[in-house]
Amino acid sequence: MLSKVLPKFILGSISFLLHIVNTLFWVVPILCFALLKLLLPIPFIRKIFDRLLNGCASNWISFNGLIFKLTKKIEWNVDLPSELSIDGWYLVMANHQSWVDIMVLQQVFNRKIPFLKFFLKQQLIWVPVLGLAWWALDFPFMRRYTKSFIKKNPHMKGKDFETTKKACEKFKTIPISIMNFSEGTRFTEEKHKKQQSSFQNLLKPKAGGIGYVLTLMGEEINQILDVTIDYPNHHSPSFWDLMTGNLDKVVVRANLITIPEQVQGSYIESSQKRRQVQKWVNELWQDKDQLLSELRAIEEK
Repeated sequence: MLSKVLPKFILGSISFLLHIVNTLFWVVPILCFALLKLLLPIPFIRKIFDRLLNGCASNWISFNGLIFKLTKKIEWNVDLPSELSIDGWYLVMANHQSWVDIMVLQQVFNRKIPFLKFFLKQQLIWVPVLGLAWWALDFPFMRRYTKSFIKKNPHMKGKDFETTKKACEKFKTIPISIMNFSEGTRFTEEKHKKQQSSFQNLLKPKAGGIGYVLTLMGEEINQILDVTIDYPNHHSPSFWDLMTGNLDKVVVRANLITIPEQVQGSYIESSQKRRQVQKWVNELWQDKDQLLSELRAIEEK
């Protein structure tokens, strides 16, 4: 293991280089399959290419995991439900502490559930290489509008929902896992204080993303995969911490939750439904906050 013999800067540089090489290697077939899918818009052919694309993405994640094992020692303390399946549809909900969360979720659930798809900000399509890969893999790019913008441009009202609707239509043809960070942003103490969050370890959750997905994919998705992530020795690790081995332990707890009947239905059209969904998400967040407190109490002993 390279972490035992190399200085952290050199280790981090080698790790980063290996991840770049791995990404570039798999981006090529991903873009080729995406182009063929675009040129051959026949439903059963598109399904074949979707499976090929997701297979390439899963291989990319598997090789990332191999790089982790070769370059550094990370203790993975993971507890997942036994009944997960790559043939199911899941709405995955997790707390958000770091960009590392995405790589952790990909590693933990790779080949256990369908390939994870994230709702991304529109600007991220311009990220070199990865932006094209996300587009090719049908990651939905969202353009979010503030209340002040909508007030000045009322014709744009509902456009974010239309974007979500188009994305979810693609997701109905093949099993998928849709990822949602309900806090909407990474946790920091500064944000926590500014929000005056009632949760000890979390920011306030937003129910909009979950409500949209439940409205549009309620027939396919009937379970939420509720995930809690913690980094015992480094609560907000950077990508460089992951590359250099400063991140040495990851804790993941997940459980399947059946979506209750009272939150099913049209989140968009019913203000009562929106309140019920928000109340339900808040209750899930209370349980998640308590779990994080318990995990951290154990770590301090």
